[in-house]
Amino acid sequence: MPLQVTPSVTIPDSELHETFIRASGPGGQNVNKVASAVQLKFDAANSPSLSAAVKARLRAVAGRRMTRDGVIIIEAKRFRDQEKNRADARARLAALIERAARPPKPRRRTGVPRAQKRKRVENKKKRGELKAKRRRPPID
Repeated sequence: MPLQVTPSVTIPDSELHETFIRASGPGGQNVNKVASAVQLKFDAANSPSLSAAVKARLRAVAGRRMTRDGVIIIEAKRFRDQEKNRADARARLAALIERAARPPKPRRRTGVPRAQKRKRVENKKKRGELKAKRRRPPID
């Protein structure tokens, strides 16, 4: 079943590669027998499903989860059930791509408010007057 990220972005299963590994942590004898953890790999750099802009933002958003080659690796071992870990890994990948798919809001420059400028000039005048009072009076 393809991974639906946004209404416009869908990743087919052929682009996702899942490997099942043994999870560390508690679980008794089960942890030594069952490969319940999931390692999900997605080659984002070579994916035709993503636009160039999304790929660029994804590199920044993914951080250390993305290799130099542009492959995103997500390990899910939160649950003791393999299916829950699969769903968790896919959901985390979808959330990551969804964050990258949303373009950042453009920053609007704001000026210094007029009242702030006026206040600054008034403070400078007060400070100047205070320093002027410290001077010796001129000799006539």
